[in-house]
Amino acid sequence: MRRTISIFAVATLAISLAAQAGGKAPTRFVISDFGAVADAATVSTKAIQAAIDKCAASGGGLVVVPRGTFLSGAIFLKQGVNLAVEKDGVLKGTTNIDDYPVINTRWEGTEEPWTSAFVNAEGMTDVEISGEGTIDGSGEEWIQKYPPRRPSDSPSPAQPSTQLKRGKPRLIGIQNSRRVRVAGLNLHNQAIWCLFVLYSEDVLAENLKITAEHNIPSSDGIDIDSSRRVRINNVYIDVNDDCISIKSGKDADGLRVNRPAEDIVIENSHFAYGHGGVAMGSETSGGIRNVEVRNCIVDSGNWAPIRFKTQPSRGGVVENITYRDMTLHATRQAFEFNLEWRMVPPIAPPAKVLPVVRNVKIINVSGDVDSVGIVHGLADSPIRDIHFENCRITAQKGFRLDHARNVDLAGLTLDVKNGEPVTKTDVQ
Repeated sequence: MRRTISIFAVATLAISLAAQAGGKAPTRFVISDFGAVADAATVSTKAIQAAIDKCAASGGGLVVVPRGTFLSGAIFLKQGVNLAVEKDGVLKGTTNIDDYPVINTRWEGTEEPWTSAFVNAEGMTDVEISGEGTIDGSGEEWIQKYPPRRPSDSPSPAQPSTQLKRGKPRLIGIQNSRRVRVAGLNLHNQAIWCLFVLYSEDVLAENLKITAEHNIPSSDGIDIDSSRRVRINNVYIDVNDDCISIKSGKDADGLRVNRPAEDIVIENSHFAYGHGGVAMGSETSGGIRNVEVRNCIVDSGNWAPIRFKTQPSRGGVVENITYRDMTLHATRQAFEFNLEWRMVPPIAPPAKVLPVVRNVKIINVSGDVDSVGIVHGLADSPIRDIHFENCRITAQKGFRLDHARNVDLAGLTLDVKNGEPVTKTDVQ
């Protein structure tokens, strides 16, 4: 992992040098100069895209969102164009699905045409999205316009459905790009997934505040999908799904693509409410390897700070994962390893080679939780080689281990108030 960090230093330097080429400040293209209106009502997509296009045609520079709230649909950065949202500036997404064109992407682990993100960077090198301002996905407005459907909500023929016909837009989408920095911003109320990184390398996300109201479903903070050499540093995340999820494709299509997520460092961060702190999966088909999570705090009822989730249909190898120097407070669980996560119909058949989780180190992790958690492997693919070192957990309920091999609990001290500290089924 040390080599990974040295690569990030080079990547960050390259971006900085690109922005300061020739020792000059980058040329600024302020969106209000192109007709964007800061009234939170006028849709300024064309004006903002015009600023981006002019910046690119002029040899590159900085497109600036100044003070005020600018409403826009999807925008697409171009090579040489960096985006800055200045202090007290807000770039806010519309809730008109037609403002977000369909692009070639991956959605929930499957390559397919799907709704674009709000801010898009595709096939770019040396790009920065930064500032002290806010990018707002209007997530609550999307819910008001398209309420989540419940089984009892099926419309009658006389009452047409108001459900969305396409997926809602992710907030920021980085695809097929190299040397990318996303920094300093307040990212708020993503309609669905916030910062999405796909098929990219040398990506740095730092000094971000990512928040979503807890009634916005699937509002993941950061999703790293089949990408390599990614560093996340000093982020605060409070959302209504996994704070960070590392993915690599789902089922047959993920196995076909077969691109891992690898060489990832997540550090110096605070994960508040969410369904997981840093999760591996559930899309694991291309494999996940060489990940270190360190010096982080997880609290505020987070469901599972240390989380592994997949299904028998996914396949893929998840290996060489380290969590170290973490403090937990008032979380639902400490640890969740589940190779049969969310097995609800329709259930895909098992992959020819079942998913594998192995070589996990959990070091200097301590705190108070409701339940210590679970390690649940498969009878034909038990979870292997989990090593605890200097970990201390206080909990109301204990630790359940099913279908696991070589789980070293010597370095895990448990203070469990109710029931047995550890129960085991098919554990060797």
